Amino acid sequence: MKRNILILSLFLASSSLPAQSPLERFIAHPALKHASVGVSVTDLESGRSILSHNAELSLTPASVQKLITTATALELLGEHYRYRTEVAIDANDPARILVIGSGDPTLGSEAFSDHPETFFTVAVDALKKALPSGREYSIYVVDDLFGYYGISPEWTWIDMGNYYAAGAYGISIFDNSYKLIFDTTDRNSCPKILRTEPEIQQLTFRNELTLNTTGRDNGYIYGAPFSNERFLRGDIPAGRKAFSIKGDIPDPGLLLGETLATYLRDAGLNIGRVETAREDYLTAVCSTARNNNYRVGRVLFTKISPPLKEIIREVNVESNNHYAEHLIRTIGIKYRSNAEEDALEAGIAAVSDFWNSKGVTTTSLQMYDGSGLAPQNAVSPQLLTDLLVYMYTRSDVASVFFDSLPKAGQEGTLSSFLRDTRLKGRIAAKSGSIGGVQCFAGYLIDGDKRYAFTVMVNKFNGTRPQVRSAIEQLLLEL
Repeated sequence: MKRNILILSLFLASSSLPAQSPLERFIAHPALKHASVGVSVTDLESGRSILSHNAELSLTPASVQKLITTATALELLGEHYRYRTEVAIDANDPARILVIGSGDPTLGSEAFSDHPETFFTVAVDALKKALPSGREYSIYVVDDLFGYYGISPEWTWIDMGNYYAAGAYGISIFDNSYKLIFDTTDRNSCPKILRTEPEIQQLTFRNELTLNTTGRDNGYIYGAPFSNERFLRGDIPAGRKAFSIKGDIPDPGLLLGETLATYLRDAGLNIGRVETAREDYLTAVCSTARNNNYRVGRVLFTKISPPLKEIIREVNVESNNHYAEHLIRTIGIKYRSNAEEDALEAGIAAVSDFWNSKGVTTTSLQMYDGSGLAPQNAVSPQLLTDLLVYMYTRSDVASVFFDSLPKAGQEGTLSSFLRDTRLKGRIAAKSGSIGGVQCFAGYLIDGDKRYAFTVMVNKFNGTRPQVRSAIEQLLLEL
């Protein structure tokens, strides 16, 4: 009898304990035991906070930072903004061909349907019609619009030299990346380098790669901007006749000029010197006055980029770092206070100024690039959610921004996220992941539920799939 009473008492006691909320279950997940976690969910209709945990804590966002860059670009530049790359004749020297960069990241890019070589074929047609034959011409590539730092000073050596950390300059070509192709059929030796695509004759490689039997690509290319020396480390799959990894082009402006020269020579024109504005720019750094040694004369051809709304969709759906870095610098060029100010720093300042002017407090924001690649970047879940609410409820380009985000379980970096759940296609969001970081921020539109949400996890101890699964469960239980 006493035993039955004891069991009944324990049952009643346990049944009276409050059930854990979805947020409590998420925070208590074993994979997050040692993690820093921030959550912010806001109802888009009422503006009321639905969930909040460490919402004001600055955390590393990884690629979720692209939401800040793309939203700001849309607001300040407009959805129809286009880059324009001009091919002209130097008014001071009719034998000099000018290629004037505007910071267009899409020139020769694989992200759009235009053939990567189109710029060169159309430019050659225009030049051949306009230039008299029988004399020697030179090419001068004006690629100094953003200066020549190219990368954030906070990027790490482990990233520099790889395609996803390509530099951003006034001229971009072929996504500022190349393929390095190997023959790995000899399992008893290091991978044999076959070629680069496109060909970059000046590049040299110190090959320390080994072969693996896992089939995984663990190969990395290390190198600084404008350095032609590259180091290869890690391991790549054995048994392949043509296996490739990708690196960043050290000097995109020079490669564009040399490629154009090749096309023009093949068309019968005599092309001599090919140079960029870099040496003139660096020479003038310590000068009190910067005088261009060229003057734009007759413009023979203008390559116009896709509109900004298409560029931004590529950034958010495919998490394109290179495009994002061009956008933050483009913002900087448009809104910097003086011509000497660094384009990246000016872009970051413009971001804070704009959002503060709209009532979105940016005190939690520490921004060192446009893509989120720098580990030192930091932002609070609340700032990201406030920005998302603004873009959905107050922006004139609300639908453009929403449509730029990948849909869960359907496309881009979210193609496997929530794929076999009722939220497939009902979440439009940006993911972010670097070492020890997993974040998601965007919109949940499910019947009467219309939420802006941000979930940020830093320094987790579990596996990335475990953390992603925990975030999926939190969103499903909202």
